[in-house]
Amino acid sequence: MDLVDACPAPHAARFAWGLAWASRFVTPALLLALAFCALSVRAWDPGRLSLAAERHGPAAVAAAAALEETMRSVEDGDEPARLGAVNDFFNSHLTYREDIDNWGQVDYWASPLEALAKGAGDCEDYAIAKYFTLVALGIPEARLRLVYVRANIAGAPARTIAHLVLAYYAQPDAEPLVLDNLDPAIRAAGARADLAPIFSFNAEGLWQGVGSIRAQGDPLVRLSRWREVLERARQDGFE
Repeated sequence: MDLVDACPAPHAARFAWGLAWASRFVTPALLLALAFCALSVRAWDPGRLSLAAERHGPAAVAAAAALEETMRSVEDGDEPARLGAVNDFFNSHLTYREDIDNWGQVDYWASPLEALAKGAGDCEDYAIAKYFTLVALGIPEARLRLVYVRANIAGAPARTIAHLVLAYYAQPDAEPLVLDNLDPAIRAAGARADLAPIFSFNAEGLWQGVGSIRAQGDPLVRLSRWREVLERARQDGFE
């Protein structure tokens, strides 16, 4: 199982974001392996969203209609209202399922409509769906980052897994809020001591941890799965 796979059922926990943690896990080899592409996602096109949903089947059509209703209900609201509605929507409409069971692949990054058509996804699918939907609702990409973390899971025995969450920054230097499928409540990063950030990215760049230190290299040749899901999300009307 690699860094992008394991995201089990929800639990409540706390969070601390420190670049000291990032330095333990980020290596040149890891950063080189992250193929990132900075394609832009700009707007929501309901007509294209509905049409694309038809290509994904009846389950996607029904789920897309519910998503559009949710988006319309908050598109004129403030950013906290949009964050809450989108976080709640995907946490309630997707069931956790690993990629090998959902797609027959070890690692697959689904577009929002692909995930909704299945009614299931892993941690990347939750975070990616929230990212695209919030950008479509007008939240600037610079305020959103997908963040890979080490998540400490309580239990017998306790364990640590690779996990992906979405972080929202009201201001560049603000403490981020965390949108997660493990803990469905949106919490400030400082309240999530169970998560240790490794690296973060969006459609504009790639960073070590969650701070301002950018990874070196050309972002246009990095994170191939991200590039692919950006393109599929565009085809689904998220642009």
